[in-house]
Amino acid sequence: MEFQQNLLNYISEALITTNETISIAESVTSGLFQLAFSQMPNAAMFYKGGITAYALEQKVKILNVDYDEGNACDCVSEQIAETMALSVAKLFDTDWSIAVTGYANPIRSSTYKIFSYYSFAYKGEVILSRKLELHPKTQALGAQQYYTEFILGCFKSEINKLLILK
Repeated sequence: MEFQQNLLNYISEALITTNETISIAESVTSGLFQLAFSQMPNAAMFYKGGITAYALEQKVKILNVDYDEGNACDCVSEQIAETMALSVAKLFDTDWSIAVTGYANPIRSSTYKIFSYYSFAYKGEVILSRKLELHPKTQALGAQQYYTEFILGCFKSEINKLLILK
């Protein structure tokens, strides 16, 4: 998998410049965010790690997702993404975190749609949560790659907003 190098470089430089750290919690992207961050220049200076948790039990145990809430929505909701983002930041003790959960294949529990929810947390607070929908005929790997690239682009925008304020 190849990522846009200029995007990776920008995020890397921004996190190093601000002396901030990041962690990842993902399910639908199955480690693609962790791969992307590992490809960034000087990643060890800001990337503390990540978790890929598919099963409800692991999201409950590791990422503090409420069992009943997760069970009711197949662990795919804005609230679940927010909980994942806040929990992984706390677990890895990072300034930033990105969390994503969703569907890469159209199945019955997704009402045959392909979508994800993603959240960014910054210093213990959720600063952005969104739903991203794709065409139902999108291939699974294509969906996972699109989610990763698109969300990284959104993350770049959030970093820009904070850099302007500093």
